[in-house]
Amino acid sequence: MSQAKSTFEQWRILQAVVDYGGYAQAAEKLNKSQSSLNHAVAKLQTQLGVALLEVRGRKAYLTESGEVLLRRSRHITRSVSELEQLASNLEKGWEPSLLISREIIYPMEHLIDALAEFEPLGRGTRITVLDSVISGSAELVESETVDLAIIGGTPPKGHLAQPLCNVDFQLVCHPSHPLASMAMPLDDQTLAEQLQIVIKDTGQIARGELGWLKAERRWTVANFHEALVVLAKGLGFCWIPSHLVCDAIKEGRLARLTLRGSTHRQVPLSLVIPNRDKQGPASQLLEQLILKNHSVLEGESE
Repeated sequence: MSQAKSTFEQWRILQAVVDYGGYAQAAEKLNKSQSSLNHAVAKLQTQLGVALLEVRGRKAYLTESGEVLLRRSRHITRSVSELEQLASNLEKGWEPSLLISREIIYPMEHLIDALAEFEPLGRGTRITVLDSVISGSAELVESETVDLAIIGGTPPKGHLAQPLCNVDFQLVCHPSHPLASMAMPLDDQTLAEQLQIVIKDTGQIARGELGWLKAERRWTVANFHEALVVLAKGLGFCWIPSHLVCDAIKEGRLARLTLRGSTHRQVPLSLVIPNRDKQGPASQLLEQLILKNHSVLEGESE
């Protein structure tokens, strides 16, 4: 590997001279002598064999080559700064990455709102969001695979959960489906004779599927977006979170069904930290932002 001719400091000085409009201004901002800056830039040009600046009157201007190299140098110096910041973060225990599991019925926009606040404070922490269903969510918590988990229903034994919100479900089908023209409310037997669309449990040992499961004819799909594609073809019925279908119901693209003895279906969602003892500062910050976001939402709904 050949040794670099230039240094990080030389490029930083060149950037300052350009950004602040001259050697004198840059010297003041960097708390250095003007002669040292002149020497650094002159040496850089000699080492590279390329003219970067040309002086016209009392001001230095970038040459065409200087513009290209300066633009490239900004990427490099920014990367070095980020690398140094990452090293500092790691020394302080700040996590370089976070893995979050989200029960798929949890509104994604709520999580994005919290992540948007986290981003400028996150010191470059990378975020990965995993979608999970029923026992898949519990397994990720029990195995401590993830840093934070948003789960539905009761948390796994031995884990505390912080309530976030409740998600309502609607029983829906396509307006052209035979169920849509029947008298409401429907009974169990009528529904059991029709094709049901259900969401697959993501657990290694699946404990069930998402929805009322008495129908003998059943199609299992990976998520609600796929379920909606099936429904749009006039096939089957499905329990789907209200926030995913409210517009389609209002616009007449889906028909809402009612079931005798089950007029309302709701699932509570909670935030779980799989291992409090191992939780780092980045995870703590994101946890606070998720909880704060729901406090704001609750205040708006009152």
